[in-house]
Amino acid sequence: MTTFVLLHGAWHGGWVWGRVAPRLRAAGHDVLTPTLTGVSDRSHLLHPGVGLGTHTHDVVALLEAEDLHDVVLVGHSYAGLVVTSVADRCPERIARRVYLDAFVGRHGEAGIDLLPPTVAGHYREAVSGPGHGWLIPVRSLQVLGVTEEADLAWLTPRLTPHPWLTYTEPLALTGAHEAVPATFVECTDWMRVFRPHADRARAAGWPVLEVATGHEAMVTAPGPLVDALLQPSDPRRDRSVA
Repeated sequence: MTTFVLLHGAWHGGWVWGRVAPRLRAAGHDVLTPTLTGVSDRSHLLHPGVGLGTHTHDVVALLEAEDLHDVVLVGHSYAGLVVTSVADRCPERIARRVYLDAFVGRHGEAGIDLLPPTVAGHYREAVSGPGHGWLIPVRSLQVLGVTEEADLAWLTPRLTPHPWLTYTEPLALTGAHEAVPATFVECTDWMRVFRPHADRARAAGWPVLEVATGHEAMVTAPGPLVDALLQPSDPRRDRSVA
C-alpha cells in the first residue's frame, strides 16, 4: 500500500482529483487531496501574502500532522513548485516526486519565469488588470485542452483566482530534494506548455511518461493517469500511457 498526496494546480482545489482518488483507493492505496491556502474551499484565507512558502507550509504541516512517510507526492502544473519545495524541506517523508505536466524548478527560479514568454505576458496583463495586481484570474479551460461540455460544466463554477505571489516567489532550495526519486508525466494533446520541463526531467535521468490528453489529465483522462501513477519508476526509457 502506498500513500498518495495529490496537489492541485492554480485555480483548482483538492476536489479536482475526484475522478482519480477513487481509482487509487480501489487499487488499495491511501489518498489525500488537500486544498492549498487561498483557493477553492480555502479561498476565505486569500490575501496578497499567500505565496509559494505558504503552500509549502500547507503540505509539510499535513505530512507532519498525519505522520506520513514513504509518500508519493504528486503535483499538477503550478504545484510542481510545491512538490520540489516540500521534498527539499522533508525528503525523509517522500518516497517519490511526480510532476504532472508541471514546473520542474531550480533554486532561485519562480513560476512566472518558467512559462513561455507569451504565456507569461498574458499572466502579467491579467494580473495588472482584472487581477488587481495580486491575483491571477482563471484561465480559459479550452486553452488547457478541456473540450467536453460535461467537464466544462463541472470545472467552471469551482475555479477561483490564484494568488500571484505563488508565481513570483522563487524557490529556495538546499538540494535535499535531489535525493528523492522523481517522475514526469507529460500531457501531450494540447499546446504543451510544459514540454521544456519534460526535457529537464529527461536530462536529469527521470522517467518521463506521456498521456494523450489535455493539461487537465485528472479530469479528461483519469484512467490513463492512474495507470501512469501506478507504474514503477524506470529511468531507462520514455513511455506512453494509452
